[in-house]
Amino acid sequence: MPEPLLPEAASHQPMPPAPRPCALLLSGAQVVTVDDERAVYTDGSVAVDGDRIVDVGPAPEVEARWRPRRRIDCRGRAVLPGFTDAHTHLFQSLARGIGDGEPIWPWLNHFMWPYAVHLDAEDALTAVRLGAVEAARAGITTVVDHHYAPTDPETVLAVADAVEEIGLRGAVARGMLGDRTKVADARGLPDALYRYGTAEELELTRQCMAVRGPDARVRIWPAPLNLSYGDQDLVAGAVALAREHGVRWHTHCSEGAKDPQSYLDAHGVRPVTWLAREGLLDGRATLAHAVWLDAEETAAVGAAGAGVAHNPCSNAYLASGTMPWQALRASGAVVALGTDGPSAGGRQDMFEVMKQTLFAQRLAALDPAGVRCEDVLEAATRDGARYAGVPDAGVLRPGALADLVVVDLGGVAVQPVHRAVSALVYAARAGDVVMTLVGGRVVFEDGHCPGIDEEQLAAYASELADRLVRRAGFGSLTEPWRRRTERLGRNA
Repeated sequence: MPEPLLPEAASHQPMPPAPRPCALLLSGAQVVTVDDERAVYTDGSVAVDGDRIVDVGPAPEVEARWRPRRRIDCRGRAVLPGFTDAHTHLFQSLARGIGDGEPIWPWLNHFMWPYAVHLDAEDALTAVRLGAVEAARAGITTVVDHHYAPTDPETVLAVADAVEEIGLRGAVARGMLGDRTKVADARGLPDALYRYGTAEELELTRQCMAVRGPDARVRIWPAPLNLSYGDQDLVAGAVALAREHGVRWHTHCSEGAKDPQSYLDAHGVRPVTWLAREGLLDGRATLAHAVWLDAEETAAVGAAGAGVAHNPCSNAYLASGTMPWQALRASGAVVALGTDGPSAGGRQDMFEVMKQTLFAQRLAALDPAGVRCEDVLEAATRDGARYAGVPDAGVLRPGALADLVVVDLGGVAVQPVHRAVSALVYAARAGDVVMTLVGGRVVFEDGHCPGIDEEQLAAYASELADRLVRRAGFGSLTEPWRRRTERLGRNA
């Protein structure tokens, strides 16, 4: 008969496994995961190896499991998924701070179209680099850049290269106009914008898409410029291209109050209703703005699982209206957030966008509980990644892409931090970002983007912007003080 075990042997526990090596450990942070459980760790850590997150959880547990090559003390900071800017125009960076004071269509006709016409490739690339650096500094890891000036393939591909060189991921949505329409004539779009017919636009976009295939960090998407005045054959061709290449497609949709009616007058149907009727509205559709949808269109967007980019700052800047946030989300649409670029609001700051979304929606509904901090943070991260077609991003969980941002919560404008989520949405701003990682690569840290001479870039951008202002005849728009009675149309 075997002898009974001694008490010491009975209580013996196996030795814990030795810590495994990893590249980076962010320790002691308020970790806001936005994962399926929406876990928040007040003393948490995140381990990264290669381009993936390998562990997330309470700091003592995570740190016992890993032996990092680099450890960063994140006490007093938050770690959260990187933001997706679901609709921006990086080429507009040289127009920051001028052109305000008009609603959408006068603003386009008197300011943005002339700006786009006078922009050359060097202007556009410099503006894109400046905007991409600003995005990285603000914790934006994925961008959908709606690029429509200039749109020759060489420039479009160079824009994608520039975004990728800064370290971001996402898409350059090549803006297309195609054959001129009656609505475009009525709206007064300049002839200089129409460089290519519909068939040529689609072919040029196809060529760009072929160069940047599935392995590219920045893809090319087909992007009819605007549903309200665009050629219907161009839209149908864009959807076909997106399906063929396995990407999304992008367009401006019902941003201005008159857009649906002008489309109805020209075609006998509202724009989103037409998309649904023709079988073109699908899960690859990403619609910027979607402010003026009726109930039928809202339901159609949700039924298709399409994406909508809400741009509250530019909507307020241009007084375009307030998107039906709750109705679209309830319909099943994927609602993400966008900055709409630096020329219609000033900054590419997703903290500002989240806060403006809360305030605008609460004012529209007169309901302070209608939209919560958690809702807008999900839209800026988790839902933004879904919208952009990057399903492995937007959350902090093992196996997800290591696209994340570290935010300083120690400033007097943020303290005290009772809830990390509300502190991030209400009090933090882009200037509080201290580190941005994309695919495990540091693209911003300690006040600069590695490998980028930001001072030189900003100086060159200012030089080009001054030349562009003179070339486009925008000099009066830069006067130190503009009188209330002045209008853009008189100054452009």
